[in-house]
Amino acid sequence: MAERAIDAATDASRTITEVTAALRSAADRLSEAVATARQPGKPLAAVSAITREAPLTSLLVAFLFGITVARRR
Repeated sequence: MAERAIDAATDASRTITEVTAALRSAADRLSEAVATARQPGKPLAAVSAITREAPLTSLLVAFLFGITVARRR
């Protein structure tokens, strides 16, 4: 009985380690993608600049976009 519990704990530990590694890998890829998109001339850099220049207008556009997407579902 104790051996089964130890085996189960070992399996759970391995699974958690694998999931953690996969999440770290995904987070690293996402960070790289965001960093690439923030380079000058890229889409995210343009959106950031527009948001800094006109934050209320950007908020309104995002709100209206959210309403449009929500209504389609």
